[in-house]
Amino acid sequence: MNNYPYVITISSEKGGVGKTTLATNLAIYLKAMHEDLPVSILSFDNHFTVDSMFELGGQAPRGSVLDLLLEMPGSQLLHTGQYGVNYIPSSLELAEIKGSIKGPMVLARLLAISGISGILIIDTRPELDILTRNALFAADRVLIPVKDMPSLENCRHIFQEFDKRGMDRRNLSLIPCLIDERIKYDGPFKDQKSLLRAFAINRGFRCMDLFISKSPKVESLNTNPEGKIYPILTHARWTDVHQQFTQLSGELLQAYRATAEPRASLFRQWLAAEEGRKKEAYFGRLSGLRPHCTLCGKPVLANDSARASHYCEASDGSFGGFVEQKCFIDFILATIFNVTREVPEDDPGRAVLTDAAGKTVFVFRPMLDNGAGTVDFHRFDMEGKPLSRKEYPLDIGTAGSFGNVLVKTLGNEEGKLRDGFVIFHPVSHEAPESIMAEDNYRRLAKLKGQIAEQLMGTTGD
Repeated sequence: MNNYPYVITISSEKGGVGKTTLATNLAIYLKAMHEDLPVSILSFDNHFTVDSMFELGGQAPRGSVLDLLLEMPGSQLLHTGQYGVNYIPSSLELAEIKGSIKGPMVLARLLAISGISGILIIDTRPELDILTRNALFAADRVLIPVKDMPSLENCRHIFQEFDKRGMDRRNLSLIPCLIDERIKYDGPFKDQKSLLRAFAINRGFRCMDLFISKSPKVESLNTNPEGKIYPILTHARWTDVHQQFTQLSGELLQAYRATAEPRASLFRQWLAAEEGRKKEAYFGRLSGLRPHCTLCGKPVLANDSARASHYCEASDGSFGGFVEQKCFIDFILATIFNVTREVPEDDPGRAVLTDAAGKTVFVFRPMLDNGAGTVDFHRFDMEGKPLSRKEYPLDIGTAGSFGNVLVKTLGNEEGKLRDGFVIFHPVSHEAPESIMAEDNYRRLAKLKGQIAEQLMGTTGD
């Protein structure tokens, strides 16, 4: 499990259940029970308890959890902390980047390539926001502290999140916390922990047998004249809570040792497989492209090729290739603007058209229902918003005409046109083939779908 962390996430939508006390002290106990095991902690909350508990003076700043989410390797952000526990400093700026975190798998990917080893504990905010969802998705084990019925009822949202993502519920465990053992009940459930456990099981939630007691001594460790936060291990050794943390840490260490590959390792393997699949699909798409300009036949993919400006593809995917920039502009001038004379490269009008074409998607659709036939010509912006539409003569057989291009792209073996359309999409001059990359091609396919829906609505206009 070298360089892949075993992740324990502490989560609850209810505040005041002992979540941060559980996270920070658990890190200290785990390190104390296994001195050679790297133990690290980070928090997505903004109360800086983790920093107050573990900070050692004199260390040069290396970044924070914000930098982790901004792709900086986690191992480079770890600070050596007190009690032998490493920590990544907290940040007040997490709210500013929440909107840029797309989906629940971001943190899992970052931890898979973080270089962090051993056990990593993640403390979360008391809400099921995008950061908490990421911490849940990345976890090998999730501990959900509950102390009363409201906190128990809130647990269902975390279980629902696991079900929605198809994740294993067995990684979720409720742990009764802040249990006042002086409270007793008449009937089958004699105390708080028994009552909470029974209600949890009745709702289909897994609940641990052990619990964490409420203790005035432990509460005083966070509020004292020195303004420090003291750990249970060093300042409450003779309390029941000390024994309970020892038992909990022992159980989690057993789970850690029994895990052949933590989730981060498995996710790294998935990333490698996915990258391989993307490369295979990318080269598969490249191999199907015509190496010459669809309009003039010049090579456009070789190193010494002419400058490609647009990628053209048939709506059914049967044809794909590039067009050279000068050739394409000449084609647009002749077919759309009826300019058949040679227009110099430095002509201002040509420069304006070239610039506009680099931001425009062109679509040609043959209309074969009215005798000689026409071409339904459309322009769209890069988001698929229609800009203009006009019909032109199809004119099959004339060099440089719409018909000639459509026969090349939509023609069958007999030279007859299939029903469909051809899209011309701008590409990078330096790397035109990059449009075949996974994310770019997915956007192109989505755009083609949007255009197809709009064209269906224009039939018979």
